[in-house]
Amino acid sequence: MPRRYEHVPSFGRQLAPGPIDHGALIATYEEHHSLCIAAQTDSDYLCISPARFDDQPYCYNGDIAWRASAKWASKPAWRAAHVEQVAELMRIVNSPLAEASLGEDIERKTRRLVPAEDGHGSIGTFTVRNYSAGLSGLFWRSFFGPPFVRMFGERLASLPEDCRKPLGEGLVLVQPYELPTEAGTEQGDARERALIEQLGPGCFYDHVHHTPPTRLPALEDLSKVIH
Repeated sequence: MPRRYEHVPSFGRQLAPGPIDHGALIATYEEHHSLCIAAQTDSDYLCISPARFDDQPYCYNGDIAWRASAKWASKPAWRAAHVEQVAELMRIVNSPLAEASLGEDIERKTRRLVPAEDGHGSIGTFTVRNYSAGLSGLFWRSFFGPPFVRMFGERLASLPEDCRKPLGEGLVLVQPYELPTEAGTEQGDARERALIEQLGPGCFYDHVHHTPPTRLPALEDLSKVIH
């Protein structure tokens, strides 16, 4: 149940018990162009940040981030519901990509440290700025929409059925292992590498040599998408 909200994940404002005050939430979203909603604790929350540049929609992609306790993923019913919820959300906002994993796994695949230009220390940067520049890796669950399905082609269809699940309306789930806690393990990393090799290494960021993807989804497929 929503209990706290703010335009950033600090959740300084309280929602009164009872019916949800949608007016307060909408007002915050319209004022700040973002909205974060949490339960009573920070273990479960949702943040919505839309794309900001209408003239260059694939230069900055909006984001919907759902954070939940990893312990829920140990329950088969939760995992099954998670697939349906993410797929439905992708359909609602016409998103070509959704990724789910442990926070530290997402961080290590999407961010890296590089030397600062002044030669002092290092700064954080993205491995892949957004999905128009390709994929930063495979995750516990990678949900691919039509632009990526077309990019992979027959390679995606050839994946083993135990790690590939068509979800209808052009969406396909690729899941290397059963639980998110397997991310970053020796077995989990090996499974990811095997699937990346089958899908095409050029579609993904090379974390060994720090080179960007060479195969990208067609920009015309993404030009009207808000993720």
